[in-house]
Amino acid sequence: MRLKEEENELRKMGGGNAQKSAAARERNNKDKGKTDAERKEASAKAAKDATALVCKICRATFMVNVKPPTLHLHVTAKHAGTNPVECFNILAGYDPEDPKGLKKAAAATSSAGPVKQKKKKDDGFEDLLSVGLTKGKKKK
Repeated sequence: MRLKEEENELRKMGGGNAQKSAAARERNNKDKGKTDAERKEASAKAAKDATALVCKICRATFMVNVKPPTLHLHVTAKHAGTNPVECFNILAGYDPEDPKGLKKAAAATSSAGPVKQKKKKDDGFEDLLSVGLTKGKKKK
């Protein structure tokens, strides 16, 4: 009688659900956070990104995601009269009159030549549409 009770107890324990164990292990590992190596790597990447662009004249640092208009503003404010490329190589070809490059893109497409337009084919869809609209109304 005692053996049967122990057998039933073992069956209730569920003998080895690998998915549940793996999920619990993963959940517990997430709570621990980053390892020391991961923290050092993230810190090094952040430091590298923070000093991605350096002014060659005054050594001011700029983040990696800074836009050329901001860099040009730095050059005009701090180093008036100097060539912007002397401060930042990225400003080569930058036009302060066209900060987003829209004029340059428009000039490139217009110099490519005229764009051929396809002739419109009239399939008479307007007639079909008008017939379909009047057909749907019911008289009282």
